[in-house]
Formats: sequence, C-alpha cells, structure tokens
Amino acid sequence: MPQPVSNPLSVLRFPAFRNRWLASLVSNLGTLVQSVGAGWMMTQISDSDAMVGLVQAGVTVPTMLFAVFAGTLADSHDRRKVMIGAQLFMMATATLLTLLAWAGLMTPWLLVLLTFMIGTGSTFFNPSWQASMGDIVPRSELPSAVALNSMAFNAMRSIGPAIGGIIVAAAGAAAAFALNAVSYVAMIGALWLWKAPVPDDALPREPLRLAIQSGLRYVAMSPNLVNVMARAFLFGLGSVAALSLLPVVAHERLGGDATTYGILLGSFGVGAIGGAMANARLRASMDNEHIVRLAALVAMVSTAGLAVSPSLWLCLPALMLSGAAWVVVLSLFNVTVQLSTPRWVVGRAIALYQSASFGGMALGSWLWGAVSDGQGLLVAFAGAAGILALAAAVGLRRPLPEYGNLDLSPLGLFREPMLQLDVQPRSGPVVAETEFEIDAQDVPQFLEVMAERRRVRIRDGAQNWVLMRDLENPRIWQETYHVPTWVEYIRHNTRRTKADHGTYARLLELHRGSEPPHTRRMIERHAIARGRGGVYRFDV
Repeated sequence: MPQPVSNPLSVLRFPAFRNRWLASLVSNLGTLVQSVGAGWMMTQISDSDAMVGLVQAGVTVPTMLFAVFAGTLADSHDRRKVMIGAQLFMMATATLLTLLAWAGLMTPWLLVLLTFMIGTGSTFFNPSWQASMGDIVPRSELPSAVALNSMAFNAMRSIGPAIGGIIVAAAGAAAAFALNAVSYVAMIGALWLWKAPVPDDALPREPLRLAIQSGLRYVAMSPNLVNVMARAFLFGLGSVAALSLLPVVAHERLGGDATTYGILLGSFGVGAIGGAMANARLRASMDNEHIVRLAALVAMVSTAGLAVSPSLWLCLPALMLSGAAWVVVLSLFNVTVQLSTPRWVVGRAIALYQSASFGGMALGSWLWGAVSDGQGLLVAFAGAAGILALAAAVGLRRPLPEYGNLDLSPLGLFREPMLQLDVQPRSGPVVAETEFEIDAQDVPQFLEVMAERRRVRIRDGAQNWVLMRDLENPRIWQETYHVPTWVEYIRHNTRRTKADHGTYARLLELHRGSEPPHTRRMIERHAIARGRGGVYRFDV
C-alpha cells in the first residue's frame, strides 16, 4: 500500500544522525571530486574506453567480492570500530594515490588497483553504516533517514563533480585525490564521538564461517529479499552505463575537458536530489512495484536519450532524469531490505543487496565499456536501455513486496529449558522433536502451514528438517530438525520474530491434543561395540 507522506528533513532532529549526516556531506564531496580526477586521469593515460569503464568497476567490484564478509562484521562486531577502521584504510589509500599521481608514476592498471582498494574500504564501511541507521533513528523514521543519506550524497554529486572538474583543470588529478584524503577526517571524527549502543546479547559471538552461512541462508530462504536483489542487479547493470561512459561522452562526443565532465555529473546529481525529495510523495501515491517500474522506464528513456544527444544541453536533462530514477530505485531497495530483515542479520542482508546491485554495476561498467570500444557509444547505450526495459518488465511477473508491514522485533517467548544433563554450549548435535495431533480433514491446511514453518526453521538455522506421520496412528505428526550445537539451538529459537508467531498460532488452532504440542530436545551420542573384528562405533 502507498506510504504516508513524511518530510525527510525531520530526521535531522536526532543529534547522532545529524552529526553523522553533516560529516557525510564532507566525505561525499571528497569521494566525488576523486571520481572526477580518476575518470579524467584514465582518459589521459589510456586510449581505451574499457579502461575508463574499469575505473568505475574498480570501485564496485569489491562489493561483489567482499560484501558478505563486511556484512558479517557489521552484525557480529562493534559497528563503530568497523567504520572507523574502514575510513582510516581509505584515507591511507587516497594519500598513496595522491603521492603517486603527483610524482607522475601513475599507470592505468595502478589507478584501477588503487580505486579498487578505496572501493574495498567503502565495501566494509557501508553495511555497518546502513545497519547502524536502526541504532540511531526509530524504525518509523528509517525511510526518511535512507532518503536523506541519498540526498546528502547527491547534493554533493550536484556540486562535487563541478568542483572536481575545476580542480582537475586548474591543478591536476593529484589535487583532487588530496582533497579526498583530507575529507575522511570529518567522518572519522563524527564516528569517534558517537556513543554506539551496547548489543544486548548474552550468547557468544557466532563464528565467522557460521555467521556467513547464516546470512546466506536467511536471504536464500526469504523470497522477498531474493526478489529485491535480482531487481537491484538488473537495474544496476543497465543504469550504470550513464555514469561509467560519461567521461567518454564528455571527451569524445562533446569534445570537452574535465570541467565539462564535472558539469555532466553535476546534472546527474541535481536530478538525484529531486528524486530524493520526491521519494516520500511517490510512496504516498504508488506502491513499491509501480515506483520501481516507472523509475526503470524513466532511466531507460534517459539512457536512450544519451545515446543520441549531440550537444551538452541535450545531455543535461537526460542525466537529470537518470539521476532521479537512480536514487528513487536504489533508496527504495535499501529501505525494503532493512525493513524486511530483523536486526540480528540486517548487516548481512544489506551487504548481499549491495553485492547484487554493485555486482550489476561492476559488470555493466566493464560490459558497456567493451561494447563501446567495439561497436560505439550508440550501441552501448542502446543495450543498457534494453536491460532497463527488462528490469521494468520483470515486475509484471514478480512484483516487489511492500515494506514496513511486518513486526520483525524478537518474539521473546523462548525460555531455555532446565536440563538434567551437563550440556556445554558446544555440545551437539541437538535434535528437536515436536508432536501434533491433527484431524484428517485438517491435513491439507496443516501441510500448508508446515511448509511455511519449514521455511522459517531452515531460514533461522535448522538442518535436516523433516515432517513424519505415524503409520499406526495417522492423527500423530512429528516435526524433527537438527542443529549443530546447544548454543546454536538457543540462537535458532531466539531468532524467531513476532511476525513469525502467526504460523505457530495457526498450528495451535489445528492441534487436537488435550495438551499443547510438546517438544523433546535430545542430543546425539555414539555407542561403541566390541567384537572379534575390532572396535565398532555407530550412532544410537
């Protein structure tokens, strides 16, 4: 359903958010000035359109490679420390980039490598940054916070590239890189002063391998999230052509310099600000699917317009439309992921979403650069427009979900049982069995509910889930699943959300036993048998 209209600026009343948002303005300015310097420098040291596209890919490929690790850190470690560490790494890399450019030692592949390193720092920063929004603003304000963050980036996009173009034209790309290195100080200071909330979790930290598996499993067993990520990949694949090939448009088609390139990027940013401001009104008048479909079609038209625009004045409105569509779609995807995911796994879900969208952008940056090299700009932009048309058409079969309708706070009903054995946190495997008594006429409905229960169980960590029926008493059904250790059994049950409780409530309505369904918890053990052939070990 359409969402109520809200003013995105109202979220600035929260001091923690306001301080970080102001710092992000400075940091974003440095990032965009550097992007102008890197893109323009590549046109000067290489005559390959594909290499120009790789500058954009160098920033986005790390997200595809490392996002799941970054998301795991965001969920299992102090997000404030992760963000400060990532900012320090990017500042050091930007400083090295500055020194090499000033010394005249830059080569095309070295430029790609250093932009890749900065992209890696950004990859580890972003999931913690996005996930921490829920730590500093209420859930109801999250759409406004995401929209305002997009607005901050795109406000700088409207002036940063122009500033970058002036700096590059006047002092060279090294000066743009130096400005970016200094810009990280503002964000590091804001994060240093922020008092992050202490997580309320008595369980030990989930090991890295298991935490990665938990995040991948949660997303894979959440159809709505998979749908969002597939659409994000397609949109990123098509929409990135407007940005990745923009240096080629400025340099070859328009015959301009770095200032021209900055003006083109600034036009994209102005459109993005307009899109961020219109976000709330769009949500009030349309559902998510129609917003994304409309924005994808707008991006398609603007990309097709770039393909045939012969002058700067025709490219500017096309880029404004592209920028508006870009921020509307990506901010909506971001909010949908955050509001469709419980807090314990939100960092990993955001990271996987970013991996999908940035993976599409990285592939598109390389693909459209290669097509432009071989077939020309017209064919590259036409291909990208076709992908955007596909991104809109997919929604006819798989529409996007609405967000904000589910209560994903912890259910809080599970109580650790009193055990009669000395079980340690790492003891296991643990087997849980629950019996239900179901009338014959209720079996179809019971199976339907259990299918949903199976998805939730596996999503939250259950293994080897099976449903069995008693051959001697067909009214008796038994649900059985395994978890590797006792602590994982506790973790599995504490992940249940209030939105999940409806499934169990329906099962209680169908259960015909005199007592509520009883769950038995057992631990697997091995027995040893001795015989003439030696010692045999088998499960009992």
